[in-house]
Amino acid sequence: MRAVEVVFAVGWAAFWLYWLAAAISMKRGRVAWSREVRIRVVIIVLVFVLLRVGAFRGHGLNKEPWVAAVGLVLFAGGLAFAVWARLHIGRNWGTPMTRKNEPELVSSGPYRLVRHPIYSGILVAGVGTAIALSWTWLVVVGLAGVYFFYSATVEERYLTAQFPEEYPKYKRSTKMLVPFVL
Repeated sequence: MRAVEVVFAVGWAAFWLYWLAAAISMKRGRVAWSREVRIRVVIIVLVFVLLRVGAFRGHGLNKEPWVAAVGLVLFAGGLAFAVWARLHIGRNWGTPMTRKNEPELVSSGPYRLVRHPIYSGILVAGVGTAIALSWTWLVVVGLAGVYFFYSATVEERYLTAQFPEEYPKYKRSTKMLVPFVL
C-alpha cells in the first residue's frame, strides 16, 4: 500500500470514528426507517450490480504526485468542512432523514454557505479521494450523492413543516449543497 493510500485510509477511519463518538450527544428524534431502508437497499443493489459487471476492475491507481496532492487538499478541506458543520449544529445533528423532538433551525456558520454542509463536505472529500487514488471512487461518490440529495430533500420537507415561516426564507437565500450553484 502506498503512503497516499494510507493517508486516505487513516483520514477516513479517523473521520468516521469521530462521527460515531459525536453521535452520542445528539438530541432524540425519529427516523422514517421504511423510507431510509428503501434508498439504502437501492444503493446496495447498484453497488452489487457494478461489482458483478466489473466496474471496479482494471482501474489502476493514480501515479502522479501533483494529482494526489490536489486530491488530498480537497479531501482535507471537505472533511474539515463537514466536521465544522457537525460541531456548529451541535446536538441538533442527527442521522439522515431524522425528525428531532425539539428542533432548532441552524442557519449560521457553514449553514450560512449551504443548507447541508455535512453532505457537501463528505462529497468533496470523496471527490478528493477519487482524484488522488482512482477515478473509480467517483462511482462511490455518485451513489453517496444520490443518497445525500434524496436525504436532503426529505429533511427539507420536515424542516418546512417545522419552521413554516423561517425555512422557506432560508431556502431561498442559501443553496442546498454547492454555494451559489446548487
